[in-house]
Amino acid sequence: MKGIIFTEFMELVEEKFGLDVLDDVLEMSGDEGIYTSVGSYDHRDLVKLIVNLSKKTNIDPATLQQVFGQTVFNALLRSLPNNAGINNSDSTFQFIRHVENYIHVEVKKLYADAQPPKFHFISENESEMVMDYESARCMSHVCLGLIEGCANHFGETIEVNMVPQTDDNSVVRFHLTLS
Repeated sequence: MKGIIFTEFMELVEEKFGLDVLDDVLEMSGDEGIYTSVGSYDHRDLVKLIVNLSKKTNIDPATLQQVFGQTVFNALLRSLPNNAGINNSDSTFQFIRHVENYIHVEVKKLYADAQPPKFHFISENESEMVMDYESARCMSHVCLGLIEGCANHFGETIEVNMVPQTDDNSVVRFHLTLS
């Protein structure tokens, strides 16, 4: 997992809960908190940080992932090169397709070890999109937050229904409805 995810997570924790909470979560996780935005790190370290933040704050891990996804969307958007084609997207649905068809492809070219999630598009019309999110990292609530952050970016209101397709949540079906 790219380091920008870790650095943004730690900034969010410090901003929302304070440096003392971040230090406690790092200590609980046995983590020194030394990450660079361009480095690659084990996603299990992020999961450990989220679980321990949940223990420290009594906030459900799924909710923490969702809020993180909402927040990190803008940082990821800013990290895209100017030629990434975001200007060609004028809606959440277009951007989600662009993420799968362009951004994930480019990430894999730049970072041979990258394993971005996959989106399998089931159906789509002007007001609805159905897609499967597939990731061995099982972080579908981060994806939910990213979708919500994206919709906010485009000034759209989208109702999201998530249905796990596997017991381990490695595949989750997202039914998005533009309201």
